[in-house]
Amino acid sequence: MEAVKAEAWEGAAVAQDLLALGYGGVPGAASRGASCPDFRGLCVRLAAELGTLGALEQQREAGAEVLSAGDGPGAEEDFLRQLGSLLRELHCPDRALCGGDGAAALREPGAGLRLLRFLCSELQATRLLCLRSLLDPSPRPPLGEGVVEGAGMVQELDLTLQALGLPRPAPGTPASQLLQELHAKISELQPSLPPGFLQPLLSCSLDAPRWEALESLSQSLRDQYRCRRCLLLKRLDLTTSAFHWSDRAEAQGEAMRAVLIPIREVLTPESDISIAHVLAARADLSCLVPATSVAVRRGTCCAINKVLMGNVPDRGGRPNELEPPMPTWRSRREDGGPQCWGRKKKKKKKK
Repeated sequence: MEAVKAEAWEGAAVAQDLLALGYGGVPGAASRGASCPDFRGLCVRLAAELGTLGALEQQREAGAEVLSAGDGPGAEEDFLRQLGSLLRELHCPDRALCGGDGAAALREPGAGLRLLRFLCSELQATRLLCLRSLLDPSPRPPLGEGVVEGAGMVQELDLTLQALGLPRPAPGTPASQLLQELHAKISELQPSLPPGFLQPLLSCSLDAPRWEALESLSQSLRDQYRCRRCLLLKRLDLTTSAFHWSDRAEAQGEAMRAVLIPIREVLTPESDISIAHVLAARADLSCLVPATSVAVRRGTCCAINKVLMGNVPDRGGRPNELEPPMPTWRSRREDGGPQCWGRKKKKKKKK
């Protein structure tokens, strides 16, 4: 009973993905696998769009099909042979579908839906990457040698490899292989850590409503952070502009701007904290340590803390201690004569 419910849920999810991609629903004979021509035709259409968008690494001749549905006696065998190479090229994580006996694997319950789900997810990711390249036309170097060291993702990956003691990957290394090596190394080092050392801070599972609530909370915090940071940056701009008012700043103005402008351009009101940081946070992040504790002061203590400030002049700023000034009365003119307001009207000349 549970297997039937799971297969029905998987079929509904695949149908929703296909509709979102602009394809028809799941064919009713999807459970028959590669023996169904409608199933083969749908896979051919998905694979053809993947090849058009450049998701495949193997170069093919112009007009060559990625998959061939066919309708002859050997159409199923040709389709399965091409499907195996396609799944290996896409680094499909389902070992049963990538194995040698693909026909037997596709005849298993739910195997056809798993194949469609994988092709749909690959097509969705490829469309997003193509849209990203259209919005940001700047070239992105491949992973490996010649990568710009300042790129955020590549820099984080380099630091991770250095921390784990792994060599830098060769050019053209698939991302799935690199992630498998990272997972194997982390699994090897994890038993040597103290118990509960990598316990996640967010331990509950997230369903769709919780994801939406978490995204809404994250957006609210980002907006608040942006508002506060804009205020601080405005104060910084006013403070730095005050240094240019002195006479000495006229001679040193260019030197001051050369130092301040590069630092100021880096400071932006946008926050770089995302939901990924929440998922990566560990339980020890919620431990509050007093700022005056011995462990914290060992890293923050310096010689300036022992310097005492002397007497400073009274700068005022206390209006409640001042008496309000009394108004003084005086005549409007020194000679005491009448004072006329407004303009005198000119007399009309008699004709």
